[in-house]
Amino acid sequence: MSTIPRAKIMFLTAAAAAALLAVAPSAEASPDASSLGLPAYSDLVVDEANHHVFVSGGKTSNGVVVTDFGGRVRKTVDGQFGASGLVLSADGRTLYVALASGDAISAIDTTTLAETARYPTGAQTCPAHLARTGSVVWFGYGCEESWNGGIGKLDTAATPPAATLDLQGANVRFHHAPLVASQTGDAGPLVAGQAELSQSSVYVYAVAAGKLESRASGAVVGSDLTDLTLSPDGATIYTASGSRDAVEAFNSKDLTRAGAYRTGQYPNSVAASADGKYLAGGVRNPRDDVYVYKVGGSAPVATVDATSDGVLAPRGLAWAADGERLFAITRPANGPEPALRVLKDPADR
Repeated sequence: MSTIPRAKIMFLTAAAAAALLAVAPSAEASPDASSLGLPAYSDLVVDEANHHVFVSGGKTSNGVVVTDFGGRVRKTVDGQFGASGLVLSADGRTLYVALASGDAISAIDTTTLAETARYPTGAQTCPAHLARTGSVVWFGYGCEESWNGGIGKLDTAATPPAATLDLQGANVRFHHAPLVASQTGDAGPLVAGQAELSQSSVYVYAVAAGKLESRASGAVVGSDLTDLTLSPDGATIYTASGSRDAVEAFNSKDLTRAGAYRTGQYPNSVAASADGKYLAGGVRNPRDDVYVYKVGGSAPVATVDATSDGVLAPRGLAWAADGERLFAITRPANGPEPALRVLKDPADR
């Protein structure tokens, strides 16, 4: 029998939510506390200051769901047409939402949970994925799978903020909206990935004076790239591609290989802890679907069954800053409706 410890999992059922409400009568629980009420899933982001998790439902959804750290739904912010990519401002006071069916990026106050502004990105742009460096929000956009995808930016410090398109370089085109990830300092780096193709490529950019400067590129991640992220210091890129059996690591300066973390077939999610010490990788598998490694380690410190009756959603993992919770989005094996799971003490520390 394996000696790898299993992380403790908190599945908030309606009964458990009711018990919690007896202690905190002001809390408002959803009828099914593990269900988000979204038609599909696109992205999640963790708001440490307010102990909220924001979850979006993609181009067929018009809302952003807000839960607490226990997984209970607190509010749905409606009117967010095709809410997809999510990213927080540097001060955490604003959530930016890519509106894939609204050709815009909206701004939501993270305290009041009300929309405060909306910035057009241009007709037929369909922004889908977000990242941030300093005060600049970068977005991967593209409405159809016809090699019209690109990278744009929204400079939130400008007066007024305005979107600029086609910043990926003259010879770079994406089949559809690219995945984007960044180290959040002013200089980046920013990484863009061509997702879900038989041969996926990644592009690494430095950020200088609000412009992207090409640093490295290559088809090193295999096929069916589904998720990518950066280490907190920006030195390492982590990728999850369906053609691999591991989450892979690459040096962000030149894309030389920097390790691999075995997950089994079809990895679809990867998240680095805020302190850079741990890495969580997920697979589309009905059991043992989340693997937690110490960075540089040869074996997982924990494996997790995030769901007993479904699968981990693509790009479905995010850490709390203190490392004591790992949030996982799951869905039925044969359906798109997402649920939020809270994995407690994922590194079993």
